[in-house]
Amino acid sequence: MGRRRKGKPVHGWLVVDKPQGITSTRVVSRVRRATDAAKVGHGGTLDPLATGILPIALGEATKTVSHVMDGRKVYRLDIRWGEARDTDDAEGRVTETRAHRPTLDEVRAALPAFLGTVSQVPPRFSAIKVDGKRAYDLARADQPVDLSPRLVRIDAIDILTAEAEARADPDRITLLVRSGKGTYMRSLARDLAEALGTCAHMSGLRRLACGPFDESQAISLEKLDAVGHSLDPSELLLSVETALDDIPALALTDAEACRLSLGQSLAVLPVLSRSPVDTGPEGADADTVLRAMAGSRLVAMVRIVGGEIRPVRVMNL
Repeated sequence: MGRRRKGKPVHGWLVVDKPQGITSTRVVSRVRRATDAAKVGHGGTLDPLATGILPIALGEATKTVSHVMDGRKVYRLDIRWGEARDTDDAEGRVTETRAHRPTLDEVRAALPAFLGTVSQVPPRFSAIKVDGKRAYDLARADQPVDLSPRLVRIDAIDILTAEAEARADPDRITLLVRSGKGTYMRSLARDLAEALGTCAHMSGLRRLACGPFDESQAISLEKLDAVGHSLDPSELLLSVETALDDIPALALTDAEACRLSLGQSLAVLPVLSRSPVDTGPEGADADTVLRAMAGSRLVAMVRIVGGEIRPVRVMNL
């Protein structure tokens, strides 16, 4: 018999506004200590230098983490022109300097090349594994780090720096970036500078949104620490299904919910007659995840395969 997991059965999401100088893993530890939840995970790592939205999943919400990590991200990216660093951010050592400072017009002209699906080489100091070892461990040991380009998606880049600001401080620029999963803002700063005939590093980063979560839902670490002392965790928790608000829902009867909860498939036509979902060529298919609901209760994440609704992750709520 396996050992019983320690902690309480707490289910839902906490959206933490991560401060600078702390790891995402450390935030998870503080959430676990504050809530005494048996199971805790996060929906997308933020580097210690970065601040902003770090969604924390508790209990059954951990089954929806992959959906949050696959969702869109919004960042405020600060770039320092003319100075490259080995980590591609402000924490590394300077490796190169260049005198050229691009104008805002030059930056605007260069940005279209970085939109859509683009090839990007991750930073040497990253958690990607190379021959079984983390790239940052190899880089810290001054060993060669050969990382292959990856295809990432960048949906939009807007310049937040005003003309007057750029003239007063030509060394810096701030961008608003909307991107998909796995896009490195440090690499974007590095590559954009190279395209503009200079070098740069990421001097600051704030994540404004991650999947369905944004700053309006976030709590500070100070408020989080108060959970274990004077606040009921349920007062701050968002429901498990909050992470799935952007995908279609199927309405189940109690009998259908019971079958899905047992891992059994359902005939698709009776369910779709109550909650139509597009199953055409560009609608739901075997790769499309839907949420199956019994009233307001999330029963499972499901896929439609042929004429069946098949459970992907069953929720014990």
